[in-house]
Amino acid sequence: MSGKVLGIDFGTSTIKIYKKNEGVIFDAKNIIAVANGTQVIAIGDEAYEMYGKAPSNILVDYPVRSGVIADIANMLSLLNLAFDKISKKYGKITGAEFLVAAPTDITEVEKRAFFDLVASSNAKAKKVRIVEKPIADALGAELDVMTARGVMIVDIGADTTEVSIISLGGIVLSKLIPVGGNKVDEAIILNVKKTYNLIIGQKTAETIKKELGCALPPKEERTIRVYGRDVLSGLPIEREITASFVYETISEYMHSIIDAVRIILEKTPPEISSDIIDSGVYLTGGSAGIFELDRLMAQETELDINICEDPANTVVKGLGRIIENNKLSSLALTLKQTYYGG
Repeated sequence: MSGKVLGIDFGTSTIKIYKKNEGVIFDAKNIIAVANGTQVIAIGDEAYEMYGKAPSNILVDYPVRSGVIADIANMLSLLNLAFDKISKKYGKITGAEFLVAAPTDITEVEKRAFFDLVASSNAKAKKVRIVEKPIADALGAELDVMTARGVMIVDIGADTTEVSIISLGGIVLSKLIPVGGNKVDEAIILNVKKTYNLIIGQKTAETIKKELGCALPPKEERTIRVYGRDVLSGLPIEREITASFVYETISEYMHSIIDAVRIILEKTPPEISSDIIDSGVYLTGGSAGIFELDRLMAQETELDINICEDPANTVVKGLGRIIENNKLSSLALTLKQTYYGG
């Protein structure tokens, strides 16, 4: 690909942008702060610092939910401001070609929203092409997707998990389920309230998950002290949360991911099944590193489980590989190819 080319991964939690010959040039929380309904006051990590702390006249929100664009106006505002920041540091990007990663198992309308968003941005895109997210994911994990050898990849994101079988540069099977890191955080918030009479925020729940989260029963009882608001008195209090409590809270979600893997495996053609037995399953996504998840999945599926290096960035790295390698350019589809099978 010649000229200016950029790749965008619109993640539920983060937005990442890759520029040809530069690498990843933008990596920030996919969140926006809007005052009085119209005035954008912050995006990205700066807006994230306001999350859970802003007064009622300031909306701090994630425009992408469950892997799709839920608030097009706010997503467009965030994207234009991100482009402004990029232009100041790396030069103007107007007239560039864009590759956008989109989940496979969503509706055509939801996929088209990714295309329309970039096409209507201030970048005045020369061309916008869609890359199936599992394809980018596998490329970013350094897997060969162009051969007849089948690959199974499980992307555990913020709101969703996408389980896919890839062969010959295409998606053989794909399933998107509404389970991800944010869902686990929400479960921790609800169970902490129910068990400890303690109201905590999303950031605290995320800390609990990172510190104590385990997909198998913990071998030793670790604890973490957290702060929140007492349900009865309304006053700030401190409580000690145990690893066993967290395991019991998140176990159902870990098994939901494994059930989705099983469903895809049951539908996989026998020839590809033999490839997966040889190479195993590849885990990516920001939540792929939940402690012992690979061991649990290995026990339940009797397959080798590989956690990819830098799993949170495999999609944007995969877009980069397509941008930098002309032999992979056929993996980026035009709108017509994507929606009308041409």
